[in-house]
Amino acid sequence: MTQSKILITGATGNVGKQLVERMAQSDTPFKALVRSGSNHDYLKDIPQAEIITGDLADKQSLAEALKGIEKAFLLTNSSEQAEELQLNFVNAAHEAGVKHIVKLSQFAAEVNSPVRFLRYHAKVENRIKELGIDYTFLRPNLYMQGFLAFKDSIKKDGVFYASVGDARVSIVDTRDIAAIAARSLTEEGHENKIYNITSPQSLTHYEIAEIFSEVLDKKISFINVTDEQMAGALKAAGFPDWQVGGLIEDYAHYARGEASEVYDTVKEVTGTEAITFNRFAQDYKGLFS
Repeated sequence: MTQSKILITGATGNVGKQLVERMAQSDTPFKALVRSGSNHDYLKDIPQAEIITGDLADKQSLAEALKGIEKAFLLTNSSEQAEELQLNFVNAAHEAGVKHIVKLSQFAAEVNSPVRFLRYHAKVENRIKELGIDYTFLRPNLYMQGFLAFKDSIKKDGVFYASVGDARVSIVDTRDIAAIAARSLTEEGHENKIYNITSPQSLTHYEIAEIFSEVLDKKISFINVTDEQMAGALKAAGFPDWQVGGLIEDYAHYARGEASEVYDTVKEVTGTEAITFNRFAQDYKGLFS
């Protein structure tokens, strides 16, 4: 196999798995950095993948993983340590001579945002720029696949909840995010670009409920709840306090109408129309019914 010059982090998550699939389809060799004991068995069946064990908290393992790498995809789990881990990676990438980082960020990333996730993404973006590394910042909106968290209540009770009111959100499918990530890693011309990634529609959660009703052929309702009620439900579902706080801030950002804008980035970068929520619901119908 050709010596890979591309490193992918976060290969076991929702976007990462889709990206790995794209790289395999285009027969592009890559290294996947995984933590010891993580659920990465599926990578063993992908001939284009070289599995590297390491940890973003361990600078020595990062230095080893980044040897000979020219382009890297940066994605970490949402955690209280995410900013520190991503900065570790960026600094190690700079020292290793990595030329280009494709970073999965978030729509409306901004250092002065009241939303902790948006602040940390912006700080990492700024560090990449500061070090003079070529970048592509992928800034997707709320993930359609995030609705899979409601699959049990949709299946059993025909209902889902959020503290978002009737604000419009241009939610996006993770398959489209991965398609843009793959292009950014394997083609020229994506250097020093910021890609806002959305679906072609801006929908309220009430409209999303209507789409679910139509696709699942049963009445699905959206119930708007208070921040306190949503926080209680997230805690009951086992989310840690830091993440609960961040998600409440995220949903307040959506409720203020700050995530409603639609961009044509998916079509511009991939040449293919972005996935609609109707198609997402059809494709994942079996999990909701």
